[in-house]
Amino acid sequence: MSVTVLLKGSYSLAGDLVVAEEYMTQAGRWYGTRSLNKMNFITRLSVLCLRKSKMQQRHQSSRRPAVPLGSRILTDPSKVFEHNMWDHMQWSQEEEENAKEKAAENSLVKVQWEDQDKYEREASKYWNEFYKTHKNNFFKDRNWLFLEFPEILPEKRREELKTEERSSEHTKINSTNSFSHKNEMFEEGEKYWKKNYGGGSTSVQGYVYNKNQAKSLTDNPQGKNRGEELGRLESFPGSDATYRILEVGCGAGNSVFPILKVLCNTPGTFLYCCDFASGAVELVKSHSSYNSAWCSAFVHDVCDDALPYPFPDEILDVILLVFVLSTIHPDRMQGVVNRLAKLLKPGGMLLFRDYGRYDTAQLRFKKGRCLSENFYVRGDGTRVYFFTKDEVWNMFNLAGLTEVQNLVDRRLQVNRKKKVKMQRVWIQSKFQKPLLLSLNNPEETTERHPYR
Repeated sequence: MSVTVLLKGSYSLAGDLVVAEEYMTQAGRWYGTRSLNKMNFITRLSVLCLRKSKMQQRHQSSRRPAVPLGSRILTDPSKVFEHNMWDHMQWSQEEEENAKEKAAENSLVKVQWEDQDKYEREASKYWNEFYKTHKNNFFKDRNWLFLEFPEILPEKRREELKTEERSSEHTKINSTNSFSHKNEMFEEGEKYWKKNYGGGSTSVQGYVYNKNQAKSLTDNPQGKNRGEELGRLESFPGSDATYRILEVGCGAGNSVFPILKVLCNTPGTFLYCCDFASGAVELVKSHSSYNSAWCSAFVHDVCDDALPYPFPDEILDVILLVFVLSTIHPDRMQGVVNRLAKLLKPGGMLLFRDYGRYDTAQLRFKKGRCLSENFYVRGDGTRVYFFTKDEVWNMFNLAGLTEVQNLVDRRLQVNRKKKVKMQRVWIQSKFQKPLLLSLNNPEETTERHPYR
């Protein structure tokens, strides 16, 4: 077991001090509570990180790293219509105030209470009508998922994809420096791991313990029985898999099929996907790429706590929650997140992307379409909420998950034909279920692969 795995994330450290600081903060979280040694380790790593970041800025000009959130930066306003999208946009105070005024104005007239109740009760009907009308032609396939959320795949498969990409592309100065930088980071982590664990770690039921922790686990009757209880569970779809993913709100499969395209070459993986619109699930199942050998699509209302999932709790490595939570009434969101958190393994990841506050889509609503603060109904009866980064953090934190990434993604989208500019705002986040506690000492945290 190498600490290299614990340091890996989706952050590109090249030339971005803010991202470097977030990377270091997360490294500190993963290493637990042995404060003195870890602080020395993190301090040394931080110095190395900042020094390399400054060096790489010489080669990068004004560009940001490709991930997270893209690398196309608008430096010359006269060239705004040369591309459809520009990344990492900064709003002026005037733009921020104008957006607030528009949102306040379109929220003055609320939808009548009886209509609000109808939109809540008949939510699945409106989405079924949506998919009946548009089928799988409305949304584009999310081929960007693996760039922003590499955690979707097991680590071994991610490394294979990286190797394939490197062999098919010319090596650039920035990427060369970035890989060199990461290698030095991992070497530092390796030294720390050997110093504190002395190569004496072992694995029990997929988790990494030092020798004393492993002995206490196997000697403890509860520890022995844990695997036996799992073995007694009835067979369920994906029961033989070692790496399991759930996409909530799969729609017509715009995330499912890009994922399956990779999973079909990844032994031991299984994808679950659900939607409360039965029409959407039928579209997924009828797709030529759907195969029950590595995917199970099912109808499920995540707002109904009484509905069981077709698999036990604490077996998922990844949950994908992309443009789904915004469709749910704000009063029910916390319950949904709480329930999903129970499905994750310790160390499992929840990957989130959704609409952000003052996105163009929010500002375009007319008066009379607002249900409640920042919650609107579209003309087709489907609903949408617009989040802040703090709201997202609070929800997942209350569910017992730990922040790995929580970013505001501001982009400028343009219609080059009509010469129209649109300020887009999304929230992109990653939250992790805390690691296991030692059975003998609840204050001592065991180490586990964060992404397996």
